[in-house]
Order: sequence, then structure tokens, then C-alpha cells
Amino acid sequence: MRKIQRGDEVIVIAGKDKGRRGRVSRVIPERGRLVVENVNMIKRHTRGNPMQGTTGGIVEKEAPIHISNVAIYNPNSERPDRVGIRYEGEKKVRYFKSDDKLVDA
Repeated sequence: MRKIQRGDEVIVIAGKDKGRRGRVSRVIPERGRLVVENVNMIKRHTRGNPMQGTTGGIVEKEAPIHISNVAIYNPNSERPDRVGIRYEGEKKVRYFKSDDKLVDA
């Protein structure tokens, strides 16, 4: 079980987008990175392809950001927080370290 998963709301804690909040749309565990909606936007120059019907130009899209540069958002305290993993019965659950409440609850 990963501490940050797809669909979690995170806050960027380092880099050019520090302080911005967004939802995780994709996790790349082998590279230790994740893609957050409307964070770390880059401009990509693309060539058009008339066979596929795509036009060329400058496309703005999200680039991956390193997992260490984000922290999960705790809606109870309205601040970034750390996440721990523990067993409740036979099931693994994630919890916020500051107030011991479950992340997925």
C-alpha cells in the first residue's frame, strides 16, 4: 500500500508551485513521481499529424513531480500532513499522523 494514491488531495511543499493544492491523477512508483492536476504545468511543442487529424502547436500539460515534494492534505486540520500505515484487523489502512484519523474514512 502506498502512502499517496490516485485520487488523494495533496499540497506541494517544495518547488515553483509551493502551496498549490490538487488531486493526484497518476502515480509512477518506479520513478517515485506523481502527476497532480493543474500543478507543474509545462508547454510542449507538438507537430501536427494530418493522418490522425491532430493540429500542431503549443500544448500545456501537467508534468510529473517527485513524491517528496508533496504532502497529503488533511481536511480536519486544513494543513499538509504525514501518513502512516497500520493494520485494523486483517486490513491495512492509512491514517494521518497528527490526529490519528483514517485517510479514506
